Amino acid sequence: MNTGTIFGLIIWSAVAALIVGIGIWSWKSPKAVGFYSGVEPPKVRDVRKYNHAVACLWFVYAALFEILGLPLLAEKKGQPLFLVSILGVVFITILLMAAYNRILSKHRRD
Repeated sequence: MNTGTIFGLIIWSAVAALIVGIGIWSWKSPKAVGFYSGVEPPKVRDVRKYNHAVACLWFVYAALFEILGLPLLAEKKGQPLFLVSILGVVFITILLMAAYNRILSKHRRD
C-alpha cells in the first residue's frame, strides 16, 4: 500500500465524517432542516420526527460512503477498483435523493 492510497482513504473518510456531522446537526436542529441546496426547508407536521428521519438518512449514507471507500485500500497496479467506489457513490446518491423524497412525502404538511 502506498502513501497516495492511504492519503486518498483519509480524505474519503474525512468526507464521510462531514456527512455524519450533517446528520448530527440535522438530528439536533430545532427547526426543519433543508435537504437540497438553495431550497427553503419544507413545512412539516412534526419537525422532530422529520429531522430525525433526515438525520438517519445522512447516517446511513455516510456508512455506505465509507464502505465504498474500502476498495481504495486494495488498489493494485492495473486494477481500476476505484471505479467501484465512484460508481457506487453515484448509485447511493440517487438512492439518497429517492429516500429523501419518500421522507418528505410522509412528513410534509398538507
